[in-house]
Amino acid sequence: MSQRKYNQLWADVHLELSHLLKEELPAEPPRPEKDRVVFFQRLAMLYVRYIQIFRQLEKVYDQVVHPQKRQLIRVILNGVIGRVLELKNEMVEKEFSEYHYMDDVLHDLKLKPADLEIPVPRYFISERSKEVQQRKMMLTDILKMVEDTESPEPLKAKDMSQEEALKIIQVAERARQGRLRAKLNEESRKMNRMYSTKDSGTADIELASVCIQKVWRGYIQRKRAKIARDEEMIFLGMVMDPKYQVPLPAEIAAQAIEASLRIKQEEYEDDYQKSVVAVTNKIRDVEGDDISKTMKDQIQQWFIECRDATGSFPDYPDVEDGGSALIFAEKDPQQLMEEIAAKEEEDSSNKPKGKEEKKEKGKKDKGKDDEEEEEAGLKMLPSAFLSDLEVGNKTFADFWKTRNESRNYNQRHEVELIQEEKRKDIEAEIRLQVDEQMRQKLAEWKLAVDKDKGGKTKGNAKKKKGSKSGKKKKKEKDLTSDRTLESLCQELVENGLLKKANNVRLQDYLGDYSYLGTTLRQNDIEPMPSLSDVRQVLSLYAVLPLGSQLVHEKAPLIKAILLAGPAGVGKKMLVHAICQETGANLFDLSPLNTAGKYPGKSGLAMMLHMVFKVARLLQPSVIWIEDTEKMFYKKVPKEEKELDPKRLKKDLPKSLKLIKGEDRVLIIGTTKDPSSADIKSLCKMYSKIILIPRPDYGSRYILWKQLIKKQGGEVTRALDLSSLAKISDGYTPGHMVQVIQSTVTKRRILQQANRPLTAAEFVAPLAKIDPVFQEEEEALKNWYAKTPLGKKRIKAATGKEEEEVPAKGKDAKKKKGKK
Repeated sequence: MSQRKYNQLWADVHLELSHLLKEELPAEPPRPEKDRVVFFQRLAMLYVRYIQIFRQLEKVYDQVVHPQKRQLIRVILNGVIGRVLELKNEMVEKEFSEYHYMDDVLHDLKLKPADLEIPVPRYFISERSKEVQQRKMMLTDILKMVEDTESPEPLKAKDMSQEEALKIIQVAERARQGRLRAKLNEESRKMNRMYSTKDSGTADIELASVCIQKVWRGYIQRKRAKIARDEEMIFLGMVMDPKYQVPLPAEIAAQAIEASLRIKQEEYEDDYQKSVVAVTNKIRDVEGDDISKTMKDQIQQWFIECRDATGSFPDYPDVEDGGSALIFAEKDPQQLMEEIAAKEEEDSSNKPKGKEEKKEKGKKDKGKDDEEEEEAGLKMLPSAFLSDLEVGNKTFADFWKTRNESRNYNQRHEVELIQEEKRKDIEAEIRLQVDEQMRQKLAEWKLAVDKDKGGKTKGNAKKKKGSKSGKKKKKEKDLTSDRTLESLCQELVENGLLKKANNVRLQDYLGDYSYLGTTLRQNDIEPMPSLSDVRQVLSLYAVLPLGSQLVHEKAPLIKAILLAGPAGVGKKMLVHAICQETGANLFDLSPLNTAGKYPGKSGLAMMLHMVFKVARLLQPSVIWIEDTEKMFYKKVPKEEKELDPKRLKKDLPKSLKLIKGEDRVLIIGTTKDPSSADIKSLCKMYSKIILIPRPDYGSRYILWKQLIKKQGGEVTRALDLSSLAKISDGYTPGHMVQVIQSTVTKRRILQQANRPLTAAEFVAPLAKIDPVFQEEEEALKNWYAKTPLGKKRIKAATGKEEEEVPAKGKDAKKKKGKK
């Protein structure tokens, strides 16, 4: 598409966004909704509409080349991502489930299930490509160094008895003789064929020609019937035309244009940054002195006006209040003096209050509680992103929507906009310098003219200094302050704690949409999530927050995620995919990996300190804990006591508490046997628990088809994928990969032209593997029902949640009194 088309798409996105903002920010606040179903329906509708805006904006940001437009699009895109995460968090709190089914919403908005897919913005990696490559190079270099330093084990002759040596010689000799015998037999057969050929009669020739005709005609007729059948299926729309399966020349050209636009983005961005530096220096050199002089004249005039109006020189506004920026507001000296005095009174009033004031406050709170009881119901939580979206939408409407760009055909940066923006920044820089000079001048004037008031000003200054001193928070001790980042990384790599993530993407985690989720919930049946739902939830909880610093700081903070599911469902693959999508570093603190490393309490503290320090410095980072249930064992098995799997149980949660909004560090635990762990401590550690079930029929069908193709197999009519998906119920994607690798070998791939693959070939190796039985999945569901969110879900389903809501008033206090 051309740049004009992308600009039009951007305008359409803002039109839809303005409609959404009107709904979310009405003139009068909406009344609380008492019906939970109606409230959730509203949340789901907003969520789906924001996802559509997110998908369109991501496409626009990826292809627009104008650097100044891209800045605004990025701000709005981050705001939309943040709002999607807020709505998801609110839906979880209201429906008490990590998975949501919106078939009815999709039907109402006439959308496909694919439209609900969460895209991973390309700029997560593209704008950090150099940094990511440098980290990969550093890791590979360290790994090479480790491999080189490890001395290879010397080759030793295996000790064997005389009988074993004789057996090996006999096997080799018999194999040699067998090969020679087979070669001689083949030569003798060829000789016999040559002597056995005789001149055949006319009758034999006729019989041979009839046989050839019969075979040929049968072959031709079968081929014609197949072509006619395929044409009929294509006509009915049951099969895709082969010409559309191969990328068309137009598609290839479009992909090439998109790639060229991304290169152009980088060129234009470099030109823009150079222009910013040049314009900033020019304004500072040409206009800097004039701006400074004008400010000083205005401030001096304000001093004189204040003295004439109040009879004394004013106090200079503090830096925290904006300094001389307050003076340049359109206000009288008298109003400014009143504002400054009011702020001083507020500062003095912000002191610890006595018992009497607390009692009065308590009475007021009781009155408020009564009012809140009257307005019971569900309300939308306050948003941290709606204000950003409103400002961004207003900027587009006021400036870019009506801007004439007929002369800027190449969509390069505009110098006028840079001048306007940088002039404000330079004014702010100069104001700080002018404020320091004018404060000194004001003090000199006060000493010279208002000698009587000089002592008071000093006293006030002392008070202000005294008020700033408060209790300082204890900082975390840096145990490795004398070491470089490279040395820390090298030590972690050598100990196997810092690893290279496998090259897999989130889209490689195949799975179909859950089409019956809403219907099952309407009939009070809790559906098991599909693999597509798992992929979506992890995009929201892990990929989007780790990819954007702004979103991570303002969105609901998620520090730790637990992936629970049977072996082979793809937990490890998902961890590696998250790292690849966000360019994150992978740290492995699994109990089996840390066993025997950094012994003792001091060693453990050093290990955790190093991991979290490097994770913060090289953020985004993922800390993976495989088999995390071992860390929280109810009873440690005898064979694992030497490994001490519970050594991280106390110290790791303490390190987790130190993660803040600005730290893009995520802990991901994986477990296949969560019931063996203490559920309280496990749930305390992981704020989000994601249940990953066995794949359903739709997911199994897609998995068989795509995995066979990936291995090099051809999916033909002879391969009944539907039957294969049906009989593989209970088997995980890991089992399927294992079966396909054993069946679709290199030799079998070469035989496909004459003998296509069939479903029967996969049945025998599949039967040798034990599936995940229904009882195991039920045990997993029962365990999840004991988690905090699972308990809330059960209460809401039985109606107990609604009964508990009114008990928060006086009745609750009476119950406490009885106790």
